[in-house]
Amino acid sequence: MKINCIIIDDEPLARKGLKEYIADVDFLQLTGEFDNPVKAMVMLAKEETQLLFLDIQMPKITGLDFFKAMQHPPPVIFTTAFPQYALEGFELNALDYLVKPISFDRFLKAAMRAKEFYEVRQKNISEASAEVVAPGYFFIKADNKLVKIFYDDVLFAEALQNYVVIHTSDKKYMTYLTFKSVEDYLPADKFIKTHKSYIIAAAKIDSIEANDIRIGPHHIPVSRNLKDEVMEKLLKGKFLKR
Repeated sequence: MKINCIIIDDEPLARKGLKEYIADVDFLQLTGEFDNPVKAMVMLAKEETQLLFLDIQMPKITGLDFFKAMQHPPPVIFTTAFPQYALEGFELNALDYLVKPISFDRFLKAAMRAKEFYEVRQKNISEASAEVVAPGYFFIKADNKLVKIFYDDVLFAEALQNYVVIHTSDKKYMTYLTFKSVEDYLPADKFIKTHKSYIIAAAKIDSIEANDIRIGPHHIPVSRNLKDEVMEKLLKGKFLKR
């Protein structure tokens, strides 16, 4: 398995270092390098970019602002000399955040996270396509093993920095995935995104009050900008009134 990646960094030495590291990792394949985000837009729109190494401090537009503006961004590893941007980077569900100067050991750890991300996603896709009928379950990597989770057992999924916590009826599992990948994978007819950090199982809802959804002992927030959409999906054809 090869992961196609591109580099966006305005520093020639930084790009050179990343290129050498990528060449030393057999499952990474460099498909492009750019000194500013605007030049990368054509490739990002046309090519199958699976991993983006993105600098933060650049002229004209920061890597963070560029990533936020992308409609369908690939998984990203931010690179920067300024550690104070780490929190904002992880809030964007970055796979990792590398502080310059970047050692090869630290780079390899980030690359392995990307590999793990795609291995788990491919496992889920393979399991889904192998079944004529929807299998009713999926796999995640948690506690250094692949864990099988049944859709019917899921209460909700919660984003926690660069991890996702899957809450089930009897346990919770923390897995190193982007929240976007979980959102894309869970069936839209069974799960609803109520907040930038929460996806709930519609069938598990006990009650709704204002901007608060109750699932057992858990209180799940509903963001203002999603409330109308959430209520429409939950109540359509299911709300009895006089």
